[in-house]
Amino acid sequence: MMDKGGDVPSGLHEQTDDSIQESVDLLEKWHLKDNGRIRYAFAPRFVISCTEPLLTQVRDLSEKYHVNVHTHASENKGEIAIVEQETGMRNILYLDHIGLANERLILAHCIWLNEQEKDIIKQRGVHVSHCPGSNLKLASGIADIPQLMASGVSLGLGADGAPCNNNLDMFNEMRLAALIHKPKGGPTAMDARHVFRMATIGGAEAVGMADEIGSLEVGKKADLAILNLNHFHTFPSFDADPISRIVYSATAGDVETTIIDGRIVMKNRKMKTLDHHTVLKEADRSIKRLLRRTGISG
Repeated sequence: MMDKGGDVPSGLHEQTDDSIQESVDLLEKWHLKDNGRIRYAFAPRFVISCTEPLLTQVRDLSEKYHVNVHTHASENKGEIAIVEQETGMRNILYLDHIGLANERLILAHCIWLNEQEKDIIKQRGVHVSHCPGSNLKLASGIADIPQLMASGVSLGLGADGAPCNNNLDMFNEMRLAALIHKPKGGPTAMDARHVFRMATIGGAEAVGMADEIGSLEVGKKADLAILNLNHFHTFPSFDADPISRIVYSATAGDVETTIIDGRIVMKNRKMKTLDHHTVLKEADRSIKRLLRRTGISG
């Protein structure tokens, strides 16, 4: 959702009412479909791309439909400066001022926070999605995740969008999250179990589904990723913590079978519900259409 000028390419700029209506249409069509597997969230890009009328309508609609709001915040210093210039407030203070800071809000990045903003995030129950791969690629900085974790902030792990990350590999994100905080905080600043929690039950908590997914428990959905760790890069295995092996050594290529809500969608590295070549073809078709809309490519 982007209804304000600035850095928004003209081909992606939306009118406020049109953007809201399209989002509501998508919500009403897809939310809770496929036995509740599909969940909708409003996704205003970030404050400098969205007008206040759009953001306040998103706030109200989120409450009306009981769905999440996902946006980016405090990713870089330039963004914060623009928000301060336009609103007189830092990013998180502004989101709190207009009533968006609550338990339904998921914020990507949160790198450049002051202590007041960290306190707002904690007190309002806002969820933070740590995106280390994107933050490194864009040289945005490193979020103080160990401090947020110590204070009890709800934390998940994300990859950001493909242009800011490329491979969208959650195994890579786990490894990065475990490593990038160590030069400042020491070798135990982010241990493997905390990172693994962010990638599993932490993410489930952020989207309000911790009672259904995120951990292997009786009564929860059968969501499983089965890994084969019998490879050179994951050995030796003797006396090794399995969580540490997954976070520091495993890759997405080690996932052999994936089960979603009890349904096998990949078995022995073969996708059961999608055609490999069709997916690749559609990816190229989609990027060409998007580049035409932005005016970057004809």
